[in-house]
Amino acid sequence: MSSPILITGAGQRIGLALAEHFLAQGQAIIVTYRTRHEAIDTLAGKGATCIHADFNNDEAIAHFIEQLKSHTNQLKAIIHNASSWDCEANNHDYAALFDNMMRIHAKAPYLINLASADLLLNYQKNTGHPADIIHLTDYVVEKGSPKHLAYSASKAALDNLTKSFAAKFAPAIKVNAIAPSLIIFNEHDSDEYKAKTLKKSLMGIEPGCAEIINSVELLLNSHYITGRSMPVDGGRHLK
Repeated sequence: MSSPILITGAGQRIGLALAEHFLAQGQAIIVTYRTRHEAIDTLAGKGATCIHADFNNDEAIAHFIEQLKSHTNQLKAIIHNASSWDCEANNHDYAALFDNMMRIHAKAPYLINLASADLLLNYQKNTGHPADIIHLTDYVVEKGSPKHLAYSASKAALDNLTKSFAAKFAPAIKVNAIAPSLIIFNEHDSDEYKAKTLKKSLMGIEPGCAEIINSVELLLNSHYITGRSMPVDGGRHLK
């Protein structure tokens, strides 16, 4: 019986890297995307099941869950990677910004986890191994951010959901978080921004998506870790 891994927001960056990694291993995957980049066509050509999902309202989330269940009756893992790096400076409608950040980063994972519990439990029953939920949060959960208030609050909510779901679903489903700081720069980032950002961590490097892939693999391979947040921040908390 096929046991796919669901990766949300897999059209680019970390989500895409995770999708490519699992496909290279021969692991079945289901991915969501908001914008159909060329990479999605490539993933589909390699065998990934690709589902459009915007998570822009409750109906869209419910529709995605229906589509998900039409493709599989069990899941090995869910990796909640879908995210929006939005901020108050770019949005003067603060109420809408706050609602959007909470919906993408907290409400969608909350609803998907609850609705997909039976799929994860089916995997555990059929294999004898715990299934996994992994939330991609953020370093800012630890200290907040004066420039990304709503974003930080929503990621903190997701971090809290990690603990609650771990307690609710144990021992059949492990639930953990990964809290990254800088992983990869954007193409449009200036040299000045890059230099400033690199100085914020002890390691002082752009580590690349392999750091997240390694962290995900560690959590998937463990039969014991649950309810924890793994920092992947280069020692930034000590600067």
